[in-house]
Amino acid sequence: MKFVNLKGAGLLLGAALAATPVAALELKETPGLDASLPPIAERLPSEPLIVDMKAKGREVGKHGGSLDTLIGRAKDVRLINVWGYARLVGYNDKLELVPDILAAVDAEDGRIFTLHTREGHKWSDGDPFDAEDIRYYFEDIVSNENLTPSGLPPFLLVNGKGPKFEVLDDTTVRFTWDEPNPLFLPELAKSRPPFIYRPSHYLRQFHEKYGDADFITKEAEKVKARSWAPLHNKKDDMYNARNVDLPTLQPWVRKRDDSDLRFILERNPYYHRVDSTGQQLPYIDEVIMTVADGKLIPAKAQAGESNLQARNLSFSDITVLKKGEKQNDYKTALWSNSKGSEIAIKPNLTVKDPVWRDLVRDSRFRHALSLGIDRVLLNRVLFFGLGTPGNDTVLAASPLYKPELTSKWADYDPKKANALLDEIGLTERNDDGIRLLPDGRPLEIIVETAGEAQVQEDALELVSEMWGEIGVKLFAKPSQRDNMRERAIAGDLLMSVWWGFENGIPTSEMPPSDYVPVRGDELSWHSWGDYYETRGEGGEKPDWPPAERLMELYRSWLVSKTPEERTKIWDEILQIHAEETIHIGLVSGVRQPVVIKGVKNVPLEGIYGWDPGAHFGIHRMDEFYLSE
Repeated sequence: MKFVNLKGAGLLLGAALAATPVAALELKETPGLDASLPPIAERLPSEPLIVDMKAKGREVGKHGGSLDTLIGRAKDVRLINVWGYARLVGYNDKLELVPDILAAVDAEDGRIFTLHTREGHKWSDGDPFDAEDIRYYFEDIVSNENLTPSGLPPFLLVNGKGPKFEVLDDTTVRFTWDEPNPLFLPELAKSRPPFIYRPSHYLRQFHEKYGDADFITKEAEKVKARSWAPLHNKKDDMYNARNVDLPTLQPWVRKRDDSDLRFILERNPYYHRVDSTGQQLPYIDEVIMTVADGKLIPAKAQAGESNLQARNLSFSDITVLKKGEKQNDYKTALWSNSKGSEIAIKPNLTVKDPVWRDLVRDSRFRHALSLGIDRVLLNRVLFFGLGTPGNDTVLAASPLYKPELTSKWADYDPKKANALLDEIGLTERNDDGIRLLPDGRPLEIIVETAGEAQVQEDALELVSEMWGEIGVKLFAKPSQRDNMRERAIAGDLLMSVWWGFENGIPTSEMPPSDYVPVRGDELSWHSWGDYYETRGEGGEKPDWPPAERLMELYRSWLVSKTPEERTKIWDEILQIHAEETIHIGLVSGVRQPVVIKGVKNVPLEGIYGWDPGAHFGIHRMDEFYLSE
């Protein structure tokens, strides 16, 4: 078995996994599988990924059973492709990239990536998975303007130029860029990856280049598609789990389309992972996702209706969940939320109003607002003192962490806050003691909330009282996520309350995309992010020195070659955020309850996040098993 050879790429892509050919393993057939399936030796790759449970501190599991979990809406069935977390390369619990679906990656100079698939690997329907499936994705999907009119996605572009793509043999492909592309491998490991491979044997029938024209026409009519391209895109559904006919490489497969309220995901009999005793993973036969009102899910979990539940549970549910443990025979694990902050107030640095724009871009104003918040009190009232008061930044679990990043401008000091506001010139007040803006309007800040987390609204109520002491009036305005985004696009959004940085545990090898203005969906700087995403056709070019520097650093990261370079870049990005208080973070390290009922190998201590993490994915849900 090949392992990753990185020749200066700067990523740790190795794994403590045995390179054992399938023939040398004493394989054990999985009970209950369809008798018509080939024997296990023919279903596995010639060199499967072998997991040593004991070396990981886990028990060797046993096959069987159904795992029940609750989801708040039908489309959340797609989470099965997140939690299963089979990726070409993926993060382990040390946040290192390791081969998974791939047998190995050879990387040279950060710009040449040779991907090796596992010989004999098969899709969930038994058809071979090989180099052709990666070729089909690159040449017939993302390079086809009918299917991908926007062109190659950003992670495949370096300075606007795509890679040279080669098929070297049946199990080997190569992507070559003229300059380094540090975005490439981390993108493949995301909770929602780009899936740079497709089941070509299935999708070719819907492609004008390969399929029968009459068949394509009839199939398009069935789904009311106007032509072959929208038909193909509808069938090509690797993430959402809507097409039950689409083969997959994930541990569980949706094969039934008989209900929108209860989804049964069955084991993939051709899955590529196996334990060192010869048992094919996943251990659990099927995952059953049942749709329930999101507000009722905590009560249902407490009643013992879920074997494994974190979705739709929050910190405020912990007390109730703990009370039900003994009666309903479950445990409530408390994982560490990996967000940079559980709650963050985000000034919109591209707000349209010129008076507000000048003010929110003045670092003294943001510092004053931050110093005017008693985070220790917030933590005690909202989180029983169990969180960490401080900024929206990287957590202690990140190798990039420095204590001062959390504490900079985050102490409660209303005297200093008042002095800063006076220094700006905001000295006049109205009869209610509220400061006046330069144009005479009262300093009344509307902070919009999506109404998706009660704790955010509770926090704003407390912050409102604190800001009143420094002559600032806060109005919390309930809204909706889509409306907030529309107002950000229009430049009407002044401030919002949201979760902090999604990735609070980055390594230098992860792109700093969340921390720089390259995304139009970021409420702090929509116009700058839109400018980057549209390559200057929309939005506004950053014209604020800290944002300009963040963009310079991001571009440097994109052409960096070594971990040392990337660490230095990350350090300065994080320092800018701490010095400028771009987000006003409140409390981090808040615990995520995870209800565990009759499921083994689920860690009692873990991280819970989207990227990196994939919720249960980084903990390898295919290794969980049922005790009964």
